[in-house]
Amino acid sequence: QLQLVESGGGLVQPGGSLRLSCAGSRATIGFYVIVWFRQAPGKEREGVSCINQDGAPTNYGDSVKDRFTISRDNTKNTVYLQMDNLKPDDSAVYYCAQNRFLNVCPVTLRADLFGSWGQGTQVTVSS
Repeated sequence: QLQLVESGGGLVQPGGSLRLSCAGSRATIGFYVIVWFRQAPGKEREGVSCINQDGAPTNYGDSVKDRFTISRDNTKNTVYLQMDNLKPDDSAVYYCAQNRFLNVCPVTLRADLFGSWGQGTQVTVSS
């Protein structure tokens, strides 16, 4: 079973960039659909981005559509989330998760479709 560990979060000023990493172990990440969710204090977990087994990306929500880019490097067994032009509303804990049985990203991201949740990485956007 694939295990995932998130990293790369931190404190960044508005307009800045961060690249989050989701490193896989115990299995080959290329066989999985991988997603990024985020959760801010007092809010529900929100699906942000997803990547198919073949590398095709999907963003969810107008707020991140042109600012976040998901990618995968199967040679490093890692999926990345490049976040540009960050805004204070992007502040949250970011989690990656996997689904072994999907081939493509779903139309709607539901957290219960995915497993192997890590502890997340905190992103804080503040001046």
